[in-house]
Amino acid sequence: MEYRVAQLEALGRFLDEKKQEILQATASDMGKPSFEAEYTEILLSRNEIHETLNNLSCWMKDKYTEKNLVTWLDSAFIRKDPYGVVLIIAPWNYPIYLLLVPLIGAIAAGNCVIVKPSEMSRNTERLVAEALPRYLDKDCFAVVTAGVLETTRLLENKFDYIFYTGSPSVGRIVMQAAAKHLTPVTLELGGKNPCYVSDTCDVQNVARRVAWGRFFNAGQTCIAPDYVLCSAEMREKLLPALRKAITDFYGPNPRDSPDFGRIVGDKHFQRVQALLRNGRVVIGGEMDDRERYIAPTVLVDVQPSDPVMQEEIFGPILPIVIVANVDEAIDFINSRERPLVVYAFSSNDKVVNRVLERTSSGGFCGNDTLMHVTLTSLPFGGMGNSGLGMYHGKFTFDTFTHHRGCLHRGMGREILNNPRYPPYTQKKMGLTRAASEVKRKGACTLL
Repeated sequence: MEYRVAQLEALGRFLDEKKQEILQATASDMGKPSFEAEYTEILLSRNEIHETLNNLSCWMKDKYTEKNLVTWLDSAFIRKDPYGVVLIIAPWNYPIYLLLVPLIGAIAAGNCVIVKPSEMSRNTERLVAEALPRYLDKDCFAVVTAGVLETTRLLENKFDYIFYTGSPSVGRIVMQAAAKHLTPVTLELGGKNPCYVSDTCDVQNVARRVAWGRFFNAGQTCIAPDYVLCSAEMREKLLPALRKAITDFYGPNPRDSPDFGRIVGDKHFQRVQALLRNGRVVIGGEMDDRERYIAPTVLVDVQPSDPVMQEEIFGPILPIVIVANVDEAIDFINSRERPLVVYAFSSNDKVVNRVLERTSSGGFCGNDTLMHVTLTSLPFGGMGNSGLGMYHGKFTFDTFTHHRGCLHRGMGREILNNPRYPPYTQKKMGLTRAASEVKRKGACTLL
């Protein structure tokens, strides 16, 4: 345990000592505001370290389990074993946080780890490759930098566990490569996260919370609300409230705001830019390809078949889709791939609970956006197209832990084993059943 604690504390020193360099690197890569970078890359990562250090001794302990009469005098327990050598492939949108959080859990569980930061966030990749190895034991932990070709070759190697964060299309490639070696995987993917807004709500509060979640990190967040579902009447109330919220957050010209980021690269800029051809722009829409700037934008009159409604936007665009009521919104959500998160806003708790109970998704957040991911006590992960597996807090430790079922019996008392040995008789069957059976409460067994 002392070794694991030392490595985790070293990660904390990395965050403390390299804080300014992290802020500068993320600003250079995608114009990430220092507040957003410190909150997500530094604070949330440090929270995961502290949560793990505070509880590691408890998590590592053998867990003793219930026994039946046959094993009553024996020891039955779950041993927490590491998998072995783990590969972590991190994305570019939160290049420190989404690299460190799985790394924290993998270290806590006792694994050796190879981490691959994203080549898309070049400045952060360089910082991680140069600085992080100085803090960790080089015999057990390594950072590799690689493009698509090199990563494909890396995946040809046999790992004991692979943890990937990124797009569903690449997730399929990772899973296919892992299948060749029967390697278990966690896939943290994306998707189109619906946000239902009922007619009974505080419109100003909804607008601020939705705008913050959608345009945080210039919309490059896998759990951002991808589109709004609401009635035509609510749309007319929501549009001026969204316009006001955007102005309050970023000023009359968001391009000049130090609190609004940029798209990470030219390829992604062109992809997001093309999505603006769908529907009708009612807020924003301004662009500057030299800065890779796209203003916070709201679209209306979009069709479910439009490209903006078919792929994850991953940019500062918010389409609004009209539905008649909550039941139609639920049907719309359920007709599509399971999202990473479902959002629902209403002053009526019954409406929020109705959306929760009748939809299926990786996570759920009622009357806010993004904030569920800040809790180390909640699991985070997708379902189906949005991912496989979960992590955060103890869930990360469990992800990288093989839970080994163990029974340690004594060498004596052989007479107690006689009923299970041939030659078999009905009397032996009765004794074995009585000693081994899991009974319903209130039931009894007759010999």
